[in-house]
Amino acid sequence: MIEGEGIPSVIAIFLPSLNGGGAERVMVTIANAFAARGFQVDLVLASAQGPYLKDVSSAVRVVNLKAKRVSKALWPLTMYLRRERPRTLLSALSHANVIALLAKKLAGVPLRLVVSERGFTSGEFSIAKGVASRINYRLVRWLYPRADGICTVSQVAAKDLADFVRLPSSRVQNIYNPFDISRIDRLCKEPLTHPWFESGQPPVLLAIGRMNEAKDFPVLLRAFAQLHRHRAVRLVILGEGELRPELEALLLQLSLDADVVQLPGFVSNPFVWLAHCSLFVLSSRREGLPGALIEAMACGTPVVSTNCLSGPDEILEGGRWGRLVPVGDADALASAMAATLDTPKNRLPDVRRRAADFEQGRAVDAYLRILGMPLQRGSKASPFAEDEPAK
Repeated sequence: MIEGEGIPSVIAIFLPSLNGGGAERVMVTIANAFAARGFQVDLVLASAQGPYLKDVSSAVRVVNLKAKRVSKALWPLTMYLRRERPRTLLSALSHANVIALLAKKLAGVPLRLVVSERGFTSGEFSIAKGVASRINYRLVRWLYPRADGICTVSQVAAKDLADFVRLPSSRVQNIYNPFDISRIDRLCKEPLTHPWFESGQPPVLLAIGRMNEAKDFPVLLRAFAQLHRHRAVRLVILGEGELRPELEALLLQLSLDADVVQLPGFVSNPFVWLAHCSLFVLSSRREGLPGALIEAMACGTPVVSTNCLSGPDEILEGGRWGRLVPVGDADALASAMAATLDTPKNRLPDVRRRAADFEQGRAVDAYLRILGMPLQRGSKASPFAEDEPAK
């Protein structure tokens, strides 16, 4: 028995869960936007858990497959497709995409299936650990060509995926992530009760993301340690992950105590932190399209980023909206942070203008096109995105 069974659906979105991460937040935004346009939407989760559950619109039906792992969701998802027969299915994250493609074949029902790859595929494959992970990326090469539509979150990621799967570049579309700029603006204005943001306190630098190898927070800590030796500054890193113990050990090694650096973990409203900090820093080794960078800009916060593949250069347009530094270079990152902090506010770019280019309406239109759906329920159906690549 599937929780939430029995109501006919038009658009289904499949994810492992709603645990804290950029992809999960983006898919909730998309689901809510589809529902707001009048579509019946099922958010199908291998396991209905995670902090973003509370952000799902009441107009979106959550279907809990009650699978402990994504691989265990294959048969429940197959049965869901047979019973509910959604017109379209959008899947995100490579391991969920593989299960969705297998489930469609097993279900044997008419369905347009679009897979969304959220990261830089060849980079993720190169560092994949364990037999299961390596097999998953082999299945990506075998199964993705069978998808009705394939999309990624940046132009460079789209080319990389096409090369990895050995498909013509025209088969992979770039659709930038949607951002609800008006919601971000509203959440920015909520109160933040933290002593570091009181009047007269030193500047606070902020980073956000999973504590994993890709985010490269160690290089940020080393760069910050250099900066801290020459000026009064503080650093906050929001997020959780498997590398927290290593980061805490590095803080001790660098003599950075809790009066200088704090790791509060996951917070439900990062935007109010972004609005109050002096500088947002992205230190990643690789990205798909770094949502936190766009969100920082939507909050009007100055930014510094590594020039990693694949999103920052596209977002910052080669450095027009914020400084770009080489990946893994703590010296360059420290210099860029110092230079940005030293720049008078009236000479910094108005990053909100660039963030507006990522307003959710454009992305939602593009997702509806690739799904073969009309842009508004009741309007004429749109052509597939293969005929009109999303920009």
